[in-house]
Amino acid sequence: MYSDKVMQEFKHPKNLGKIDDADAVAEEGNPVCLIPETKIETKTGLIEIKKIKKRDLVLDHKGTYNEVSKTFKRDYKGKIIKIKSKLGTNFLTPEHQIFAVKVPKTYHFHLYKNKKKLFPDWFHANELEKGDLIAYPILQEKKNKKYISFEQKRKKFDFKSKKIPDKIKLNNDFLRFAGYYLSEGNIREKVGKTYLGLTFNLKEDFLADDAIKIIKKNLGIEAKKKKREKRNTLIVEVNNVWISRLFLKLFGKGAKNKRIPSEFMILPEKKQKSLLYGLWMGDGYFNPKKPKAGYSTISYELSQQIKTLLMRQKIVPSIYAENEKTVNGVKHQKSYRIHVGERKSLERLAKILKIRFNVQKPTVTDSWFDSNFLFIPITNTEKINYKGKVHNIEVRNKHSFTTESLTLHNCGDMMKVYLKVKNNKITEIKVETFGCVSAIATSSKATEMVKGKSLEEALKLTEKEVADALDGLPPIKMHCSLLAVKAIKKAIENYQEKNKEK
Repeated sequence: MYSDKVMQEFKHPKNLGKIDDADAVAEEGNPVCLIPETKIETKTGLIEIKKIKKRDLVLDHKGTYNEVSKTFKRDYKGKIIKIKSKLGTNFLTPEHQIFAVKVPKTYHFHLYKNKKKLFPDWFHANELEKGDLIAYPILQEKKNKKYISFEQKRKKFDFKSKKIPDKIKLNNDFLRFAGYYLSEGNIREKVGKTYLGLTFNLKEDFLADDAIKIIKKNLGIEAKKKKREKRNTLIVEVNNVWISRLFLKLFGKGAKNKRIPSEFMILPEKKQKSLLYGLWMGDGYFNPKKPKAGYSTISYELSQQIKTLLMRQKIVPSIYAENEKTVNGVKHQKSYRIHVGERKSLERLAKILKIRFNVQKPTVTDSWFDSNFLFIPITNTEKINYKGKVHNIEVRNKHSFTTESLTLHNCGDMMKVYLKVKNNKITEIKVETFGCVSAIATSSKATEMVKGKSLEEALKLTEKEVADALDGLPPIKMHCSLLAVKAIKKAIENYQEKNKEK
């Protein structure tokens, strides 16, 4: 897509930075925003952008957490872009930049191996189409927590409850049991009888025995197993107030409110396999004949956290919401289904679940991983009318953040130009650029082209001259050269206005 000169200018840009005692300063660009309900990936879970606060930590396009420095809100009336992929749907203003891969519409790039040769860049939402690829970051932060500390304070008149260790090993056993609880667990709080229960199918006797063994071995507590043959269920009951309180604190209570603690989300990938095993054996399925696998939960946050865990194992997830419905007189709450169907992903999941899987049937691959990103196709885009509040945030360092399905720049193409002028000539020029490859390349080249020239000569610079100096730009990126020229002219006009009397 880019000429050698564009790439050279992008890799080695000139005149970047700022001038503290500049004679003139000007900024050019487009403010960009999201609708208020857009959920943002933060260190403490998904939060609607309208609720994001200064100093919150959000996931950036490099897979690390960075601090929010500002929040913005404004009224907006006009078109917004709806972008849908297997990870979800978002609504954003047309100029919002998305980290993506623009796939040329030729037969050559229908092939998976040729798409992999393309590289991601920042594209405006209205430049992307069905079949282009979203580059979504894999969480990179890691910390191997080895123990959980749990303070046990007896309540008044509690003389007999058996305490558990104050320091509990965060090992594969505990993580596997945590997975069982997140999928099948419940906590009953009654005066004199608070307990944790796990509900399995009668055929899952081996899971019940595993749970009992883990509790005995790691926490020193005996658990009971009860059959409910009429309901085709098997109950594991842990009658211990401290275990109940520990799991309530860590994972929440009630299927809709279940979540994984943030310190578990950044454990080493190898450790997280045990958590995924427990989760999937509880509420998941794996059909090696179809072949396909899936997981279902009514907790939105848990579904998104499982997405993150799967991506760290290089497993491609697809997430679908299933609305509330009544089947055979039974009311079912809104649920979130995670589907795994890509061949390599199924092979990796089968190893985690200890399932034999060796199907040779060929499959089409439309998604893949590198070391930092999942590349997943856009399934639909649509322009719709919108009137109401829109929001944005500014992020320190990386200037980017992620929603549940997109990787976004925290601004549109923005250029801030600083000038020093002497004897009506531009003696020094600097530019701060936030944007794509073309934005950086054009701002670098444009500043070089006007440096040392008179103000009148610099005002004659055109976007075509900048593009030609770079051996051309892709048609969808020509606006970048215009932006660079406009920013420079605005700075010159700012200088002339300030010095009109002189």
